[in-house]
Amino acid sequence: MDDPIHTRRIALPCLGLRVAAAALLLLSPAAVTPAASHNDHGEHKNFLVIVRTPYEYDKNLYKNVSSWHASLLSSVCDSAKETLAADPSAITRLIYSYRNVVNGFAARMTPEEVDKMSKMDWFDRALPEQTYHLLTTRTPQMLGLMGGRRPGDGLWNTSNMGEGVIIGILDDGIYAGHPSFDGAGMKPPPPKWKGRCDFNKTVCNNKLIGARSYFESAKWKWKGLRDPVLPISEGQHGTHTSSTAAGAFVPNASVFGNGLGTASGMAPRAHIAFYQVCYQEKGCDRDDILAAVDDAIEDGVDILSLSLGHEDAIDFSDDPVALGGYTAILNGVFICAAAGNTGPSPSTLVNEAPWLLTVGASTTDRRFLATVKLGSEDELDGESLNDPNTTMGEPCPLVRDLADGTCANENVLKAQNITGKIIVCEAGSAVSTAKAKMVKGIGAAGMILVTPEVFGPVLLPRPHALPTVQVSYAAGQKIKAYIQTTKGAAKATFVFKGTTLNTPQSPMVAPFSSRGPNRRSRGILKPDLLGPGVNIIAGVPSIEDVELAPKAEVPRFDIKSGTSMAAPHLTGIAALIKHAHPTWSPAAIKSALMTTAEPTDNQRKPISDVDGRPASFLATGAGHVNPQKAMDPGLVYNMTATGYVPYLCGLNYTDQKVNTIIYPEAPVSCANLSRLEQDDLNYPSITAILDQPPFTATANRSVTNVGAASSTYTVEVDVPASVKVEVNPTKLTFKELDEVLNYSVTIKSANDQAPTGPVEGQLKWVSGRYVVRSPILVTTGAGKDAPATRQP
Repeated sequence: MDDPIHTRRIALPCLGLRVAAAALLLLSPAAVTPAASHNDHGEHKNFLVIVRTPYEYDKNLYKNVSSWHASLLSSVCDSAKETLAADPSAITRLIYSYRNVVNGFAARMTPEEVDKMSKMDWFDRALPEQTYHLLTTRTPQMLGLMGGRRPGDGLWNTSNMGEGVIIGILDDGIYAGHPSFDGAGMKPPPPKWKGRCDFNKTVCNNKLIGARSYFESAKWKWKGLRDPVLPISEGQHGTHTSSTAAGAFVPNASVFGNGLGTASGMAPRAHIAFYQVCYQEKGCDRDDILAAVDDAIEDGVDILSLSLGHEDAIDFSDDPVALGGYTAILNGVFICAAAGNTGPSPSTLVNEAPWLLTVGASTTDRRFLATVKLGSEDELDGESLNDPNTTMGEPCPLVRDLADGTCANENVLKAQNITGKIIVCEAGSAVSTAKAKMVKGIGAAGMILVTPEVFGPVLLPRPHALPTVQVSYAAGQKIKAYIQTTKGAAKATFVFKGTTLNTPQSPMVAPFSSRGPNRRSRGILKPDLLGPGVNIIAGVPSIEDVELAPKAEVPRFDIKSGTSMAAPHLTGIAALIKHAHPTWSPAAIKSALMTTAEPTDNQRKPISDVDGRPASFLATGAGHVNPQKAMDPGLVYNMTATGYVPYLCGLNYTDQKVNTIIYPEAPVSCANLSRLEQDDLNYPSITAILDQPPFTATANRSVTNVGAASSTYTVEVDVPASVKVEVNPTKLTFKELDEVLNYSVTIKSANDQAPTGPVEGQLKWVSGRYVVRSPILVTTGAGKDAPATRQP
């Protein structure tokens, strides 16, 4: 049964003397602690209040945890007459009472009330409100899920497409009527499912089994935000991520004829439980995120997917993704999170906790080719989502925006008279689809969009209101030089060539994908691995900023890019593994994905960055996901949730912060535990920080046999000559399944000095067809990392 505070429509007041009588209708008499009356003229803000771990509520005194939290809140705050007269809604002060993810509650308080609360013996800390942000037809085939020509071949056959697995997705809304969420042929969810659907009963089905929204905290910050429960908003982002993870088969899906094929998610028979925590142009409130994870765990989800994060490196004990993620794995729930979209700068990662699978973004091997044919007869390739049947005809005059080049000033463009011309625009900060609508309205015949230099060869085409070709920065410079030299006589036309597959040098690291090192735990390599995140076709309510012909069918698929698109790919693949191996822990699934990831592209060369050089481990993690190999990894690095506790102590977290993270586990004292250094965490990757003489580090690992019962694995190590690596023992002989064996890796500087920069190598345990690979990253642990030295 839902806790009355956590059911959003029932909210308890902060009990002052004037409102105590009304509160008695909701609380047992013992829950009411009278507050000293005062005038709370201060500004009310949302706070997450953490209660000190030793304090727990007396079940004989309080009927539930909400009653107890309400009594704690009412003991320090009051709603004065003046405040209530000005804003009657101010009576509602307790927002959420958390049951699983944290020992505490969310409430609206004044600074004066927070100060008074800080003097209570049960109080640990109050965290001010914080906003987080939201960070296909080809990828199932590219990743080897389909096998042959018929759906159901390949890995989908092995995993039965994730049947019976429940995926919980936290995002900005979902278009429930989308064909990707058709429940035809789906079995009912398993009996453990306890969630609910806030859409009407005709919308939810055996595919979309749950839909709930959370806005109790967000509504106080964003005036005008109404209760979105009925209906939950039809989010572009949430529909796209949900259909990527577990969308049903939809034939003849495309974006205006591009990428035509049968669309599906990674786990087409998995169930979707949707939790709306984000709102368009407003973001995602921390306290709402915590409330959604709290409910999702009790609802019975198997996997959680979060394509959201905060750009700052937030303490694990304050971060809702880290807090909720720990409680999730404590309950056997696998959690997948996006790495962030602020690359290629270093130290830009989000969602860094080691119990999360942190996913960076890569390109796919599909392009939507289009050519800019200049009057000089030069042809420059780019990409476009215009219908491949579109023709431009005779060349048109070619011009540039003579202001700042970004085509952002409508008045300047009108003065230039761009009617009937193709205009060249720098990408700039404005949304390209909005630019296209504007230049079309002025009369332009077409647009060339020049990508920023940092993107290299990676192009992110969008559907536009007029014929548009996106070109690389290098191609853009050639076009602009041609305009300059022809002195007003430049002309161009477009040739739309449609979809091409098997592009060389794929995958490549997406330029926007956030990079390590891990700011909160430098001894843990992040991101963990890469998944497809560039130009992903998946479901949407409709395509934005594109004008359709009268009575034209509304397009239900669109192309989007970001680590937000990469994370649900791994979410769905994890669901396939969960179905095939239902007893595997979240750590075992994570290990299987990482140790089988590919470090090379489709030309068997190291995965490259957009500058053409091999990408560093701080961009790729363990490599690019290989679902087929992950299903049968041979060995796994297994862990329970409690295995992270000594690691947290080793990070020098206070006991209270450790206990905040591991709640509702019993409190611990780090003084009574053996602290675990970061390199000793049983992680599938290995990071050695050599910052102190004698510049030596030893990492200890345990591997569990999930491959052949009787097998022997031999170690292979590839590292540059600047470091030496010793593994003990060099062979692991298993006699049965689930047997656990240990080994140690000693990494030392070859010249007894600190490395001058990151050093990259790899350790592999090899037995017949099994290759269990761990990247090795050696760093000094200080400052920003220079380009890495790697083993060829």
